[in-house]
Amino acid sequence: MTMTAYTYQAQAMMRDYLLADPLVPYTSVLIGVVLCKMTYDLTRILSSFYFKGFSSLTKIQRVEWNNRGMSSAHAIFITAISLYLVVTTDLFSDRIKGPITFRSSIISTSALGVSVGYFITDLAMIFWAFPSLGGMEYVLHHTISLVAIAYTMLSGEGQFYTYMILISESTTPEINMRWFLDTAGLKKSSAYLVNGIMIFVVWLVARIFLFLYVFYHIYFHYSQVVQMHLFGYYLVLTVPSVLFVMNAVWFSKILKGVKKTLSKWS
Repeated sequence: MTMTAYTYQAQAMMRDYLLADPLVPYTSVLIGVVLCKMTYDLTRILSSFYFKGFSSLTKIQRVEWNNRGMSSAHAIFITAISLYLVVTTDLFSDRIKGPITFRSSIISTSALGVSVGYFITDLAMIFWAFPSLGGMEYVLHHTISLVAIAYTMLSGEGQFYTYMILISESTTPEINMRWFLDTAGLKKSSAYLVNGIMIFVVWLVARIFLFLYVFYHIYFHYSQVVQMHLFGYYLVLTVPSVLFVMNAVWFSKILKGVKKTLSKWS
């Protein structure tokens, strides 16, 4: 009876406080930070058990290894949620009346909160180990992403465009796997070659073609975009543009890397 009473009290607290609409963003951000810590530790434990060379890595390499495991988990989660909300549900469907720029739900807001928690955690780690986990380009990318996601989470505006951009996180696991293979001494393996080709294809689709579609969508829904608050309006216009330029620069480097790798295998 006592355990049952405690269970009901815990459920009531979750429903009335942690999951109450005004607290959903903040609760989900906290959950995101906690999940990042748990994933970081889980990556460390599994890697030390299954990868014999893990203990021989330097301290900063182990930190980056665990950090990349954390970022891969976030990328898989947010890509899956983004595709679910954009493709499967009717939340952003044209069949629904009303501006697409003002549509949101508890699920969409909560998922953005988890992503905000990740970007806060990862950005803190980048500053803590700077520049070992990434230079200023990573700081710029994470800062822009954090501001944009936090705004759309709190305001409920522009969530469709935020999720469209977050689909580009689908490239993160491939990028991290390339680093894992390199660090594990498998740079000359066939897996490394296949991974390089996958990076090229996924990056082209998710960070080049998808962004072009976003620009197309913004252009033909500009009458809805312009109804947003001024800060959100400028975020919709500037954030995809800045990220697209960064993606194009990185893509040119990826293309050079693929050509170099293929020339070695030919």
